[in-house]
Parts: sequence; structure tokens; C-alpha cells
Amino acid sequence: MFTDTTLPSRAAVDTAYDTIGGRISLARDAVGLTVEQISAIAGVTTETWNNWENDRAEPRANRLDMLARILQVSITWLLNGQGKGPAEAK
Repeated sequence: MFTDTTLPSRAAVDTAYDTIGGRISLARDAVGLTVEQISAIAGVTTETWNNWENDRAEPRANRLDMLARILQVSITWLLNGQGKGPAEAK
């Protein structure tokens, strides 16, 4: 007998295996802010924000809570793709 199993959305699967930079970029797009806007809100330079999104650097631990609040996602989602991400925030 065929059983209908619900698969996670493509976004949920992709973000679970994405990098922290990719998740930061995805979440920024989801809240509709430019790099210039969000870096000003976060109090970092656009260079720092771009480095985070492009995996050239990672935010320090003391920045993760702030980033999660600004991006409307959980810290766990930022770190490993599990938990409340941008799709769940809507």
C-alpha cells in the first residue's frame, strides 16, 4: 500500500547542509534588507557582513544572538540549519 510521506521543503533540506554564510544570506534576503542596511543595523561594516555571508569569516559568539534577532531566526538555525529558519518565521 502506498503511504503518503511528507518530505521537508527543498529550502529546509538545502539550509540544513548549507554554510553559516549561506544561511545568513538567505535570512537577510527573507527579511528584505540589503547588506548596507543590515550591516548598519548590526553595527558592523559592510565588509564584515560580506565576509560572513561569503564564509571568509564567522560571527563571534557574542554576535549570534543579535544576528538571530535581526534576521528573525534561531541561533541553532544559523549555526547548523536546524530550528526556526526564515520559512518558519513567516
